[in-house]
Amino acid sequence: MSTDAKNFFTKVEKTTLKRAILNAELDTSGEIRVHIESECKGEALDRATFIFQKLKMHKTSLHNGILFYLAVESKKFAIIGDTGINQAVPDNFWEDTKEIMAGHFTEGRFVQGLSEAISLTGEKLKRHFPHHSDDINELSDEISFS
Repeated sequence: MSTDAKNFFTKVEKTTLKRAILNAELDTSGEIRVHIESECKGEALDRATFIFQKLKMHKTSLHNGILFYLAVESKKFAIIGDTGINQAVPDNFWEDTKEIMAGHFTEGRFVQGLSEAISLTGEKLKRHFPHHSDDINELSDEISFS
């Protein structure tokens, strides 16, 4: 039986993830999104790149968007950052973050894994893309599904 991405997280868990995004973005101009779908037929990073473009995350003014992608039925996930943030973080940042997430995911703690990764990303973004009084939220903080 296929797992419906929209029902993978409870309403409370979705609220927790949205709160993690909002908290991470408090001190940064960076933009964080989470996208969940049931299946990923190919490579997770390729699919995440497609979703990143589809969500127009590459159109942020400072190119500092990050997408956390999760295919629940396929048990695949990826993180993709735009060019601005990728130039600012260490080469191993995304791989280290994925390892943290994987540790939680193997124990079934998907919300904790995503929340911790979002928080770490927010900390890194804060250093390189601090929040300014005239910042606007360029992308929705809602979890997206397909």
